[in-house]
Amino acid sequence: MAKILTFTQQKGGAGKTSLAIHLASYWASKGKSVALVDGDPQGSLMAWSSMRAGDDGAPSLTVEQAEGWKAATVVGNLARSHDYVLIDTAPHAETASRTAAREADLVVVPMQPSPLDLWATDGSMEMITAEKKPSVLVLNRVPPRSKLADEVTAAAKKKGLSVAKSRLGNRQAFAASFMAGKGIMEASPRSKAGEEITALAQELGRKLSKL
Repeated sequence: MAKILTFTQQKGGAGKTSLAIHLASYWASKGKSVALVDGDPQGSLMAWSSMRAGDDGAPSLTVEQAEGWKAATVVGNLARSHDYVLIDTAPHAETASRTAAREADLVVVPMQPSPLDLWATDGSMEMITAEKKPSVLVLNRVPPRSKLADEVTAAAKKKGLSVAKSRLGNRQAFAASFMAGKGIMEASPRSKAGEEITALAQELGRKLSKL
C-alpha cells in the first residue's frame, strides 16, 4: 500500500515543489516506485519532469498533473502501483489543498524560519486539523547558525504543532539540481544538501511507519 504525502502551505515561496522533488529523488534512489502529482496550475512539477525527458540514467518517476477534485482519482490510481505518492498543491487554493490533504497519510507543511511564515501556516493547520490528518512542519532555507529558526520552532511547538528535527539549509545545490531536471540525490547525493534530504526522508519514513 502506497504511502501518500501531501505538501501544502497557503503562503507562496515556502518550497513545496522542490521539497517534494528532492524527497521523491531520495526514495527513487532507494529503489522505491514513486509518483508525483502536480496540483498547482503553474505546472512546475510538469515543467521539471519535461527536463528529465531523454535522461536514461535518471531513476524512473511518474509525474502527473491533477488539479482540484480530480486529484483524488489520480492519486487513488497511482497508489495502487507505487510505493510513494507525493502531492504538490497550489498556494492560496484552500479547496484543492483540502482535497489533497484528505488523500494523505501525512501532510508536510514547509516554511521558512520567520514569524511571518509561522503565522501564515495558521490557515493550513486549521484545514489539516479539520481533515483529522497528521502533519509536520519542515523548516526550509534555514541560514547557518540560525537562532531565529530555534525560536520559530519553539513557538510552533507552543502552538501544539509537530516540527521535524531535520532542517534544510539555504543551499544553491537544491535549486541547481532542480534546474537540471534532477533531484538532489541524483545530482549531488554526498553534498550537505543531500545529507539533509536523507535525514528528512528517514525521519518522515519513521513517522509514516507509525501511522
